[in-house]
Amino acid sequence: MSLEVNLKKILIIDFGSQFTQLIARRIRELGVYSEIISHKKTNKINQIKNIKGIILSGGPLNVYQTKKIKFNKDLIKFGIPILGICFGHQIISKELGGKVKKSKVREFGLIKIKKINNSILTKNFFNKNGINNVWMSHADEVIKIPKNFKIIASSDHSKLCMIENKINNFYGIQFHPEVTHTQKGKIILKNFVFSICKIKKNWSPKHQKQKLVKEVKNIVGKSKVICALSGGVDSSVVAKLLAVALKKKLTCIFVNTGLLRKNEELQVIKTFKKKFKINLIYINAKKIFLNKLKNVSDPEKKRKIIGNLFIKFFEKYAKKIKNVKFLAQGTLYPDLIESKSATGSQTSKIKSHHNVGGLPKKMKLQLVEPLKYLFKDEVRKLGLELKLNKEIISRHPFPGPGLAIRIPGIITENKINILKEADFYFIEALKEYKLYDKIWQAYAALLPVKTVGVMGDNRTYENICLLRAITSEDGMTADFFNFKKKFMQTISNKIINNVRGINRVVYDITSKPPSTIELE
Repeated sequence: MSLEVNLKKILIIDFGSQFTQLIARRIRELGVYSEIISHKKTNKINQIKNIKGIILSGGPLNVYQTKKIKFNKDLIKFGIPILGICFGHQIISKELGGKVKKSKVREFGLIKIKKINNSILTKNFFNKNGINNVWMSHADEVIKIPKNFKIIASSDHSKLCMIENKINNFYGIQFHPEVTHTQKGKIILKNFVFSICKIKKNWSPKHQKQKLVKEVKNIVGKSKVICALSGGVDSSVVAKLLAVALKKKLTCIFVNTGLLRKNEELQVIKTFKKKFKINLIYINAKKIFLNKLKNVSDPEKKRKIIGNLFIKFFEKYAKKIKNVKFLAQGTLYPDLIESKSATGSQTSKIKSHHNVGGLPKKMKLQLVEPLKYLFKDEVRKLGLELKLNKEIISRHPFPGPGLAIRIPGIITENKINILKEADFYFIEALKEYKLYDKIWQAYAALLPVKTVGVMGDNRTYENICLLRAITSEDGMTADFFNFKKKFMQTISNKIINNVRGINRVVYDITSKPPSTIELE
């Protein structure tokens, strides 16, 4: 994302946290522009204008790994308010003369904290008893606060979990206010942005639309672009954005991998070719993809195979269209975070994504990824600005590798057909019971396990169908949706009675973290 020179901003310094972009998103939700830079590049901070506040992110390292951490001590001399979160809290404490060491008791998950002193940072944050539940994720702790600091709040195992220096407007908090599990976490950020940094609102989805259209035009120039279209929310928004920016210089390519949901290809063609009148090339590559995936069980190999095949098709068809130099795709920031660091910091890799870590190292086409710093809900708001219809915008996320990562183990055409039907019945039931829009993402998966059952007095030995439905705001954290027993009985019976090859249905009640939303 290019610098917005003229906007007053919150600068977020990334130390490799999985939640760094989530901090930026929360700030933008408040209507204020935010920008992220790696801790390795803070020597260039003087080039960034209109910084009114600095947030130091969390990270996977500890403050004693000095060879891997670059902290610009000039940051604390700028006279700009600073908020340190988790690792950021520890590094600013250490640099200002405090002490940090490994905790005797680690704190992960929801932790109760108690107010010790009043602070402008915590106005309206604690309940009447001075208590709040926050999301912790740390194994180190501050054991001595720097000079001119005071304690704001404590937990049972982290006595200095909130501290402040009112003289310099330095604040440190051990928990993550950006994560939805922290009750009233947004209030902390709101108080920091408006009451401490004194910034006025200057950012909206409309700004994003204008900015992204301008950026795409500048990047592409007079060249043509092909867009990888799947029909999901992300690629649909990218396609519409590019259609606005590039008009006839855009061609969308839809590849049927054989790993799509039931009737997916028909819906995509109808929507984009017939309704939106966008140039669309349809490729039926089902046999090629399934042949390449034959006997492949490792999820990382699946993603790389799929990613490489996509690129081969895009490059092949790009040759048939004159002056194509760019490939556009709907990469979102959670994809980047789980595959690699977007800023160059030491973010831990969770898994590859076919459109990030799964792409070949050498490509003939240059990537255009206008949504790569946005979260799903931000993309949906952008889609509304682009006048996409609600049916597309409200669709549940669907991974680029499709059903390949919802069938752990070896993929067969028979397994795909079984899963298509099970998933269809699940999604249709959600719509029938008016639950679809209450759920962030839902799907069926086919586990690589068979179990014994009894149907019509006969023994069966068939597949287990796993159902997953989660609630989330951004895909970074998630909880399972709490269905009523009647619905679970209904959908279980419907799948088993209508889908041959399944004799058992289970429901995944694991949150993220510790799991991911998809199985692979």
